Amino acid sequence: MTIDVRIRQIEEYDYDAIISVLNEWWGERQMVAMLPRLFFKYFRGTSFLAEIGDKRVAFLIGFFAATSASEAYIHFAGVHPDHRKSGVGRLLYSHFFDVCRNNSTSIIRCVTSPANKTSIAFHSSMGFQLEPSSEASGDIPIHRDYDGPGEDRVLFLKRL
Repeated sequence: MTIDVRIRQIEEYDYDAIISVLNEWWGERQMVAMLPRLFFKYFRGTSFLAEIGDKRVAFLIGFFAATSASEAYIHFAGVHPDHRKSGVGRLLYSHFFDVCRNNSTSIIRCVTSPANKTSIAFHSSMGFQLEPSSEASGDIPIHRDYDGPGEDRVLFLKRL
């Protein structure tokens, strides 16, 4: 059975609907502060929403780097728990990659928490490389205090 997924540019009016479910989608982790309205207002051309029927099932917030014309960054992406492993996240990422290619952007970066093993596996499966670090947890390079004290991150890079 094929599910009809529609990908469209995110709009500011999507903010309230996404924020209202964000912590729930993350297993009640407090994530809302990481996704201010400004992304829905000022980065619409590089941020996308996936819908099935009239339901918002996934989103990707990305942007082109202001300091390097060849780079883009994926700030935040989420998939409704009922739609994970359905391919909708891959569709969103592929759409973002196409937008980057069409704008001569050849490098995409993103980060995740070292504890988010699902995110690490997903990004690796999408062709992202782990950026090296002097510290590691197993085979995962850890960038200590990357987002502030105690906020360690795993950094990814993908070349298109």
